[in-house]
This record gives sequence, C-alpha cells and structure tokens, in this order.
Amino acid sequence: MGALKILLHVLERHGEKLSYSWPSILHMLRAVADASEKDVISLGFQSVRVIMNEGLATIPVQCLDECILVTGAYGAQKTDINISLTAAGLLWTATDFIVKGLSGRSVQKANHLNEEVQLGVSTEEGDIPTSEEGVKRNPLQQLVDYNKLFFSVFSVLQKLGADDRPEVRNSAVRTLFQTLCTHGQKLSLSMWEDCLWIYVFPMLEHVSHLASTSSKDEWHGKELGTRAGKAVHMLIHHSRNTAQKQWDETIVLLLGGIARLLRSFFPLLQQLSKFSSGWAILLAFLKNSILNGSKEVALAAINCLQTFVSSNCPKGNLESSFVKSVLDIYELVLQTSPNYKSDSADKVKQEVLRGLGDLYVQAQSLFNDDMYLRLMAVMHLMIKSSMNSSDYDSELGSIPAVQRGILEIIPMLRPTTMLSSMWSPLLLELLCYLNGEESPLHRNSKEIREQNSDALANGTKRSSVEQGHINGTGTKGDTVVGCGWGILFIEKLVPIMVNLFLEAPPNERCSASPQVIQGLGRCMNTRRDNPRGTLWRVSAECFNRVVTDEVRQENAECGSDMNSYRLSRARFWKEVADVYETFLVGSCGRVLSSDVPSADSATADESLEMTVLTVFGDSVLKLQKEAPVEVLQRLVNCLDRCASRTGSLPIQTVGLLPLHCSRFSLGCLQMMFSLCSCILKTSSYPAVSETSKVSISILTKRCEVILGQFLADENDLGDRPLPSVRIEETVCVLQELARLILDIETANALNIPLYLKDALRENQSHGRAHLLSLLPTFSELVVSREPRVRELVQVLLRLISSELGLQRLT
Repeated sequence: MGALKILLHVLERHGEKLSYSWPSILHMLRAVADASEKDVISLGFQSVRVIMNEGLATIPVQCLDECILVTGAYGAQKTDINISLTAAGLLWTATDFIVKGLSGRSVQKANHLNEEVQLGVSTEEGDIPTSEEGVKRNPLQQLVDYNKLFFSVFSVLQKLGADDRPEVRNSAVRTLFQTLCTHGQKLSLSMWEDCLWIYVFPMLEHVSHLASTSSKDEWHGKELGTRAGKAVHMLIHHSRNTAQKQWDETIVLLLGGIARLLRSFFPLLQQLSKFSSGWAILLAFLKNSILNGSKEVALAAINCLQTFVSSNCPKGNLESSFVKSVLDIYELVLQTSPNYKSDSADKVKQEVLRGLGDLYVQAQSLFNDDMYLRLMAVMHLMIKSSMNSSDYDSELGSIPAVQRGILEIIPMLRPTTMLSSMWSPLLLELLCYLNGEESPLHRNSKEIREQNSDALANGTKRSSVEQGHINGTGTKGDTVVGCGWGILFIEKLVPIMVNLFLEAPPNERCSASPQVIQGLGRCMNTRRDNPRGTLWRVSAECFNRVVTDEVRQENAECGSDMNSYRLSRARFWKEVADVYETFLVGSCGRVLSSDVPSADSATADESLEMTVLTVFGDSVLKLQKEAPVEVLQRLVNCLDRCASRTGSLPIQTVGLLPLHCSRFSLGCLQMMFSLCSCILKTSSYPAVSETSKVSISILTKRCEVILGQFLADENDLGDRPLPSVRIEETVCVLQELARLILDIETANALNIPLYLKDALRENQSHGRAHLLSLLPTFSELVVSREPRVRELVQVLLRLISSELGLQRLT
C-alpha cells in the first residue's frame, strides 16, 4: 500500500520526468490487478487512471501497448465492478489519443509531400533525405505504431465483451462500437478489414454462442432479510432474471452497434475486399436472430434491417440486390412459422410489418413487379396468420395489434408509376377479404411452401409469385366473413381499400371496378343480419364515393382497348344493379329489427338511406352515359319497387307503417319524377334522355296504381277517414304530376295512341303528355271526398285542356 501511494504521488507530480522505470511501474500495476485485496486494487487503479488520462503522451513508445494491456487487466478483475467499468472508459480515452496520432501522421505525410513538390525533390525512396532534427524534436511521432495500439485496445475490448458480468461486457461493447462510429472516417480500408474480421464478427459469434449455451434458470435476488420466517429477496425484473436473458441484452447492444455502422459507413464498407462474404454472414446472423432469438433479440435484428434501409435508401446507396436480401429475410421468417402465436411473436410480427412498409416506402424505385408481388404474398401470410376469432373479443370493439399494423402499412403499398400494373393485384388481394374468397396469393403461397419446404428449413431459398396467379379469380363466398376474416378488421379495411382504388390509374380502376362494387355490396348486405353494426354504414358511404366517381369516368381515360373496356363496364353496371336491388330494395326504408333504436341512431340511418337514394338518382341515373338499357330498366325498377311499398299495403295496416318507411317510399317516388323531368337535362343529353324514356312508362303505371288504390280504399271505407299516409301519398303524386314537364323523346315513350303523339308533336305541346295517359283515372277522382285531391285533379284537368288547345266556349 505504501509503495502504491508513493507511486501515485510520483505520477501525479513528476510523471512526465519518468523514463526507464516505466516497465517496472507497469509490471507492478499489472500484478496489483490480480490481487485479492480491494483496497490494493483500488489504489493501484488510481495510478492507472493518472497514466491513461495524463501520461500517454510522455510514456516511452515501447510501453504504450503494455499500458493498454494493464488497463484491460483492471477491466477484467472481478473484485470491484466499478473499477472494471471505469477501465472500459479509459480505453475510450486511449482510442482518442491513438486516433489523434493517426490524424497527425496523415497530416505530416501530406506536409512532407508538399515540401517535396516545392523543392523539386525526387519521389524515389532512396532520394528522400532523413531529418534527424525532426526526429529529435518529436521522436514518438515517428516511431509510434498507432495501428498496433488501436488494435490492442480492440483486443482488450473484445475480451471484456465476453465477460460473465453483464455490466462489464455491455460497457465494452458500447465502447467498441462508439470508437468505430466516432473515428471510423479516419481509419483506412485495411484497418476496417481487420476491425471487422478480427474483432467485430468473432465477438458477434462468440457472444451468440455464450448466449445459446447459458443457463435459463431463474435467479433470485440478494437476500434482504426474513419475514414470517421466510427469506425476502431483492426483486429482479423478469427481463433480466436468467443468464440467457442477460446475454441476450448484450446481443441487442451488438446489433445496435452494427446498425450504427451500417447507417454511417455503408458506402465505405462496400469498398472492402471481403464485403460480400461479410454481408452474407451478417444477414445469416440477423435471420437466425429473428427466427430463433428472444423477442428482444429479434426486435433488435429487425431494427438493424430497418435502420440499414431507412438510412441508405434516401441517399441512393442501395442496389436492388440489397433490398431483395432484406425482403428475403422477412419472407423466410414469415413463411417458416406463419401460425406461431404468442405475445412475443405478435410483437415481432408487428415490427416485421413496419419493416415491410418502410422497405417499400424507402426503396420504391428499386422494386420491380416480382418483388412487389412477393411483398404482397408476405403481407397476406401476416394477415392469414392473424385471423383467428379466439385472438380477440369482437364485442369489445378491438382488433389484434398485428392486424392494426397491417392496416397501417396497406396504404403505404400504393404502386408507383413504374409499378402501375400492380394496382389490379393489390386491389384484388384486398377484395378477397371483403368477398370472403381465398386469396390467389394464399393459394400461391401454399404452393410455394410445398415446393420450397426443404429449402426454407435451410434458409437458402426465396419464394416467387407469378402475376398470372394473382389475376385469377376465386370462388365467391356466401358470407362476408369468409376464410376467418373478422368484421372489425374489414370495417377498417373498407375505407383504406376504397382510397387506394380511387387513387389508381383509370385503366386499372376500370378492370377492378366490378369486383370493388361487388365487395362493397356484400358488406352493405350485412345490415340485414346486423342492422346495428358499423360495417354496412361504412361500406354504404364508400360505395357512394366509388359509384359517383366511376360514373363520371370518361372512355378515353380507360385505355385504348375498347373491347376490354366495354366488357368491364358491362360487368360494372351489372354489379351496380345487383347492389341497389339487394340493398336499396331489401334494406332501406324497412324495419329490420324488433329492437327500438335510439333516436340518434334512427336519424343517422335514415339520413344515410336518403343519401344513398340521392346518389342513386342524381349521380348515377342522371349522369350515366353508357349504362345498358336492360340495366337502366333494372335500376328504375328498384326505385319503383321502393316507391310501391306504401301503396301496396292493405288499408288495415298502412297506418301502422313507421314514418321513416313512408318518407323513404315517397322519396323514391319523387326521384322517379325527377328522372323524367326535362328541366334537369344536362350536357349528356342523350344518356339522360334514355333514362327518362325508361322511367316514364314505369312512373305512369305506378301513378295509376297509387291513384287506383286510393279510389278503392275510399270506396271500401265509406264515410270513415282514410289513413293520413295514403292521403299524403296520393297528394304527392298529383302535385308531382302537375309539376312534371316532358321533352319530346320522353313523351314519345308514353303508352298513348299514335295519333295523339303526332298531334302533340306537330303542335309542340308535348310537355304534359303524361297527363293524357292518366286521364281516365282523373275522371274517377273528381268525386273524391278528400278536398285536396279534388282540387289537384281540377288543376290537372285544366292542364290537360290547355295541352289539347281547348278553351271554354264562353
């Protein structure tokens, strides 16, 4: 102890004057590191701190390497962990000193070359004069082998990185990578080669081996005392209560350090002669870490890949092969164990999903069709493996975290201009979940797993997906929730899918629009079984957006293949008619549940129904330009069937009809009148006129039925009053008939005698021609007991007289 105190005093006061005694000093300090007395080690380490912090510049060259080894010995001693941690910090100080020497040597060489150029000295080695004066002024700078010192520090850190004390090895790992990241730009390529192949990769392999062979037995914390006769131990967090978990923490630090190197020095690392083999080793380690490591290790490996992609893609440092190698890992991980389930596995899957989304967003320009299809296949595996009703309680209104992650990345997958042909596969894939079909990707991925099962076990094969398989069609499902897809997931997926569809190029939308309409229609039909659900509401709103936008599409926007375009549009209009026949006729304006809904819910539902009706009439029937006549007839018949509900009910029950039902029926009736009116003709006159011609004959028949039913009910009741619903419907029909004005083509479609049509055309008095077809019915209504009906009939008869050019004689 006395000798160590004297040494400390000498080093602090006169250390720069020492010369020949340094080997003895270091030998003594090295021996002290192996002592068992804590006080002796602590005192000896104080001298080491003085040397490393203040004396490196004055120590003889031949002693610098030994000085680093002595510091490493204090890091490795097991008596005082704080000394070990401080020793690791002193090694960082040593690297700072060494790198300054490396930089100074480079500057000196550059200056020397400049002097040679100025003096015209020959560049041949034999002609360069030695400068004895320079050596005398600074002998260390010419003689110190800074490369050797640098690797001495790394050698010590490598040994400390395998220490059985977690704090010490973690500190060594941090110091090693901090050194590389801070001073990497000052290292030569040969030094980088040695750093990676002699120190970093062997450390990675050794630590991984120690982690895999370490104990999994849980530790009990230090005994603090007893309570009720039982020992009380200090609590240890569950993430660190085994040796293996603590080794995993070290692997996480190693992976974090490698991620920093890839982020900062990837272009430089690509210049190394052994880069290809090193890259393969790293990918294999990352792959194994994700597949077989703990949750923390797997997440660190995924983060390493994400950091690599996000930091290098924006700079243009990556080639397509690197992106493919990352995609290979994600694909292999998910294909190897797609159905493995646990909280840890779900977290890893979430990160893989984020990695997939980030990979595509960052490297879009490097993706080709095959890579994009593989990306979709991987995404499908994630969706398929997460769809299990036991994973969540739908009544709680929540979906699994993995599915939330899926919903987050789907919008990121919008194809670029270079991948425009991928819009159709993407939309068809998403539509499989709406239509309850087995995805083409799912069928293809099963084939891939069967073909490559042996290769996947070895982790050496990648899967491939054929675009032709994507474009195939599946068998329609009977229910929306087919193949295990959950309602809550579909609720969130529908608006995402529609947004993507509306962003797609016109020609891609044209081919996918029939399937989109079909899928939305299936979701809307869930109202019959679950009128209080949200899916049908979301789908109805999205359907309105899609059908409105599609009807306005111009032919020229959908490509030059007119045959394909016409076929696709015919399918589109057929699907539109199917949806309206099922949803508008089957679900709107009806009482679908015996449960009485809240006032707000009932109001919202009625408002949505009227919105669907408005879009149907104003945006579809009035603006369509190419709907086949048979489809127009189906669509107008949908309105007619809805408008007929009030009039078709017997007098005994019509009064019990809920108000929202009668309002919807009247709304449909008024929409039919609007379709026939010439006042609403727009620039697309021929198409609107075709709609009017189809509508007018159906409308006049409906009016005749309603008015006839009113007469029959009035006769049956005698002096008893009619239900207000029946009266309001009749009054509405008479008022709308009085307001309606037809154009000549619509008037010609009426079922009236030809001579009347000719006469009206010659006199250009065709606007009220529809009243002539209903004149027999008006003649019977003039004796109605309802005053408003009689007044309106009188108005209509005057309009007919004016249309015929007849006036009173007096």
